[in-house]
Amino acid sequence: MSSTAQTQNADVGDSPEQSPLENELAVLLVDSLNLEVKPSEIVPTAPLYGEGLGLDSIDILEVALEVSRKYGFQLRSDDERNQQIFQSLRSLATHVAQNRGAT
Repeated sequence: MSSTAQTQNADVGDSPEQSPLENELAVLLVDSLNLEVKPSEIVPTAPLYGEGLGLDSIDILEVALEVSRKYGFQLRSDDERNQQIFQSLRSLATHVAQNRGAT
């Protein structure tokens, strides 16, 4: 990954606009879960569970598998930070940015 890939998630804060990595993950979510929403319509700060995208624990497991395959690190089901990691598209993107390529 390029150095711009590492910084593309910096300074996004509460912006309703998706960063490039958030968009990449939104596409992954829509494609892997066959969601009936366009990736660009996913609000980065909206919850992934419940009221937001309405994902359930099975959906999150599928996303974790796809993220592991695409970005080369494991998202473990017993990780105590999972609720925080999968809180929103933005929190997932932040976690991916910090961990991808790390072995």
